[in-house]
Amino acid sequence: MFNGLCAFPLTPLAGDSVDEAALVRLVGRCVDAGADSIGVLGSTGIYTYLLREERRRVVQAAVEAAQGTPVVAGVGAMRTRDVLGCVEDSQTAGASALLLAPVSYQRLTEEEVYGLYCEVSAASDLPIAVYDNPATTGFTFTDELHGRIAELPGIASIKFPPPAAGQAADRIARLRAAVPGGVSLGVSGDWAAAEALVAGCDVWYSVVGGLFPKTARVIVDLARASEAARPGKGDLALEASAALEPVWVLFREYGSLRVAATMAEVLGFVEAPCLPRPLKSLAGQDRIRVEEALQLSGLGA
Repeated sequence: MFNGLCAFPLTPLAGDSVDEAALVRLVGRCVDAGADSIGVLGSTGIYTYLLREERRRVVQAAVEAAQGTPVVAGVGAMRTRDVLGCVEDSQTAGASALLLAPVSYQRLTEEEVYGLYCEVSAASDLPIAVYDNPATTGFTFTDELHGRIAELPGIASIKFPPPAAGQAADRIARLRAAVPGGVSLGVSGDWAAAEALVAGCDVWYSVVGGLFPKTARVIVDLARASEAARPGKGDLALEASAALEPVWVLFREYGSLRVAATMAEVLGFVEAPCLPRPLKSLAGQDRIRVEEALQLSGLGA
């Protein structure tokens, strides 16, 4: 499951409750498009804003809607006790794998982060993806720490942040040198995905794939085909990604969650507002920019 396209749909709200019907529809779109796996309760899935019981229901609903497509469930929380509770719930609900970020309010040390992954690794037989997201957690993994964690039983993938343009191949090479050969490397930051896939990245952990999985599927398939035919090129995949630059601009400026939520509202995929207060989707001129980006990128049809 840690290869190809891992699509991350929103966890939409209706009022103050999870809109399970809308979630099921979004998961269904991912299944129909042939996503290799579906990621729920990541950053786009607003996991830190949900109660344990809400998170359990999200995983259960996603697993049922996925119809056998593997579901990767986010289990990050402030306290290890709560992480382990989410691990237990995700296993019981039928998740195929776990996604774990080192969530904190007080900045964590490397040993604290290593200890967290040790405890989760010991508590679950499910494969675990390490979620490296310094923009939200405030914690920056070193390659040495990635290597230590990747030696733990069950560590199967690293979800790493977007490299700077032109740096994907170097970033992937340094990570591969640091971790065991069986550990999958996956890119987040959708604007960097095509370059990373062409450079040999195993999986795209995709926000846009959660709303427009057919579009993301095309980029993944083009990257694989181009790499097989002309190693190191991938021109068609890069061109397909470049066509989405109006969206990537907004992702970089506003963050992918607010933009994805606004796109989902504009297109009627979810009710508005769909984010938990105090978060808000974009409004006014910012919302108009989202509408224009959808049209310019061909996603608004």
